[in-house]
Amino acid sequence: MIATTEKPARRGRGARKTARQARDFTMLPALKRKLPLTEPMDAEQIERLDAASMHILENVGVVFRDPIALDDWRRMGARVMDETVFLDRGLVRELIKTIPETFTYHARNPQNNLPFGRDHAIFVPMTGAPFLRDLDDVRRNPTLEDLANFHKLAHMLPALHSSAHHIVEPYDHPISQRHLRITYSSMKHSDKTFMGMTTSPRNAEDVLDMCAILFGADYLEDHPVVTGNCNGNSPLVWDETMLGAMRAFCRRNQPVLCSPFVLGGANTPASVAPAVAQLNAEALSALAYTQVIRKGAPAIYGHYLSTVSMKSGAPMAGTPEIGLMNMMIGQMARYYGVPWRSSANLGGAKTFDAQAGYESASTLMALQMAGTNYMWHAAGWNEAGMHCSMAKFVVDAEQCAMAYRMAEGVRWDDFDEAVAAVADIGPGGHYLGHPHTLENFQRAFFMPDLFDNNSIEQWQTEGGLDVNERALAYTRDLLNAYEEPKLEAGVDEALRDYIARREREIPAADALNQEY
Repeated sequence: MIATTEKPARRGRGARKTARQARDFTMLPALKRKLPLTEPMDAEQIERLDAASMHILENVGVVFRDPIALDDWRRMGARVMDETVFLDRGLVRELIKTIPETFTYHARNPQNNLPFGRDHAIFVPMTGAPFLRDLDDVRRNPTLEDLANFHKLAHMLPALHSSAHHIVEPYDHPISQRHLRITYSSMKHSDKTFMGMTTSPRNAEDVLDMCAILFGADYLEDHPVVTGNCNGNSPLVWDETMLGAMRAFCRRNQPVLCSPFVLGGANTPASVAPAVAQLNAEALSALAYTQVIRKGAPAIYGHYLSTVSMKSGAPMAGTPEIGLMNMMIGQMARYYGVPWRSSANLGGAKTFDAQAGYESASTLMALQMAGTNYMWHAAGWNEAGMHCSMAKFVVDAEQCAMAYRMAEGVRWDDFDEAVAAVADIGPGGHYLGHPHTLENFQRAFFMPDLFDNNSIEQWQTEGGLDVNERALAYTRDLLNAYEEPKLEAGVDEALRDYIARREREIPAADALNQEY
């Protein structure tokens, strides 16, 4: 059995009120970075990498397995042979110039709106896990209730700026209808921004129809409220499913991540700089297509980035090459003037152990140094994305808060008062009772809730819990303290009616999902 806190948590409204009074669940504003960026390439190397990517686009080409996209490219004057599109560098540059470098995400709670792009960044939980490690640390198939719990946690954890979408796959609902329940859970259990399913073009349309119910159809025209993700098939292929979903989002003027799915050394050259050159070409081809769909539509330079073991072919996380590639990609995104996405707390470990911690911390810190704007998979990711750990979810969120604090940079607002305290204390004294310390101790140094820094004797007296056990107890307390940010009654009814109608229209047979 997993150990819990010494005193069982009180239940009911009084317990929730007490827990909420003890913790502040207010979302942190979008991170505004003040630290210098780490940029491993000089200007000549940036130009060299850009030239290599443009050569790939012009001479190797990118496959667009989608007749609509092929017609769109012909209309733009691109050379098309069968399904391969050869993109002139001038055309690509002209198209991506219309992508907005910054915009604001709008949440149903306006206090949770987020400026985005340039030096503003957000943390977003992981998505897509087919398993979870639950409150008993058991690896199993997730349910809609499990998904709801993750959305509740995302709502309560201050450093997380989004409830994402299918953090875990709810196996107790048909695949063909699952996107409806996932979207409703994101909307219902949190009033932060969220992500939208792109598992098929029609599913994407359903998500956007539900967003129109929540926010108003006209509102979507000039207010980004939801993020879609479209994965490419490296090397150099975009398929009909992703392109159709991309069109759905861009036509409604909603941001889409253009994300080559990179397994460095397996579907890219086995070398850092050439791998980035290929990834860059893939991302540029999709970014350019977003502007063919709708000029000025918000789009984000994306990627899923992993390297593979040359021993086994298995994907790896937290390696030095991943950090270097993220820094290079950040330079390229800034070179083109577009916001960009990467993956934050990735781990390949099978449990929440030291490997998971090291891998995640290495990747998270590299993203801060690289200047990433959209930090996805920032909480819960383990086992190469095969499971989301409830314990790791809350610890990762605290790590995001620590990274947030570091990236804010050094505070100087109390410098003169603090230096004056040196004269007050003098040699051999201590500052613990000084007025400056009493006024500033809560913000002076980050104090993690989930790490133990006590003596070993005190740690043993309190049960000798490791970080996994402490995190599970903390998660139970958080869920007990959750208070739902209620949807407006009419909106909630309209969303439920839409789901009921679409579930009547969509066959429940999983095999038919892609037809709808």
